[in-house]
Amino acid sequence: MPSSRTKIVAGNWKMNLDRAKASELAQAVAGRAKEAGGVELVLCPPALYVGAVGTAIGLSGNTSPSGVSIGAQNMHDKGSGAFTGEVAPPMLVDLGCRYVILGHSERRTLFGETDAIVNAKTKAALAAGLTPIVCVGETLAEREAGETFGRVGAQIDGSLAGLDDAQLRETVIAYEPVWA
Repeated sequence: MPSSRTKIVAGNWKMNLDRAKASELAQAVAGRAKEAGGVELVLCPPALYVGAVGTAIGLSGNTSPSGVSIGAQNMHDKGSGAFTGEVAPPMLVDLGCRYVILGHSERRTLFGETDAIVNAKTKAALAAGLTPIVCVGETLAEREAGETFGRVGAQIDGSLAGLDDAQLRETVIAYEPVWA
């Protein structure tokens, strides 16, 4: 059965580019977005540059004339509070984000994010009207040991625990192995 979902290509810029180069890249992508027919393009710049990238692509609300969407690279699961350096879901919505990357391998391995943390963030993203892009993937050692399906399955189960059918339909799963 063919999928009715639109394919998504999301560019995670990680901790790269300055504001001027981020805006320049965003304009270049938006200028050629129509060539990517049938694919939704999502730009995920560093949090500091989400606003500048939105401006560069002519974002109004959460839509741009080119059809390119903005996403964040991470967020906290709380809507506000004393969490220095964190970004709340309503802040991302206010900047025009439609998507947020959660559970990226770097967040899991370098910052110790567990499936339970990713699950809380996923629920918060959905509650805020954001589409979570939940990353799952195995390490090279797990792959070589034949543990890929078990590891990825456990991440999916834990990261999406308690979501209903409607929430699952609004969630994107990105296979992003740590070894890649």
